[in-house]
Amino acid sequence: MNDRETTETPGHGPALYTAVARNSTGVNGESTAEGGLTVAVASPPTGAGSAPAGTTNPEELLALSWATCLNAAARVVAGASVEVSARVEISLHARGAGDGYEFSGRAELFFAGIEEPQAEALAAAAHARCPVSRMLAGTSRVEVAAVGAPR
Repeated sequence: MNDRETTETPGHGPALYTAVARNSTGVNGESTAEGGLTVAVASPPTGAGSAPAGTTNPEELLALSWATCLNAAARVVAGASVEVSARVEISLHARGAGDGYEFSGRAELFFAGIEEPQAEALAAAAHARCPVSRMLAGTSRVEVAAVGAPR
């Protein structure tokens, strides 16, 4: 158990689950989830190039995370009898004046058999319920800390 699992933040109870991922190679190498998946990572392709076979990148990993979470939230708000599909796009953009990069995202939810006004309401409710949506929207607690040595 790490200190994160017992920490409570205002308006939240203790963590129900904590995933820990590690990367010491940057965008070209490997990222590992403790006790789970290790994936080869490479810079996303630009122009006519392509990433090495069998690799992924932060954009794809973020898109997978958001699509999975948003679909799960949409299934809760729509009800078990409604077929739901999520499609997410994560794009990488250069920031102005050479100040690094920035992501933008767009998600689409499809609710089988649901008319547009109700589908729009369900999509909004799913977005409000999805923890990844809230984190991307900047409404979740996120922090970065320097440490003396890797744990």
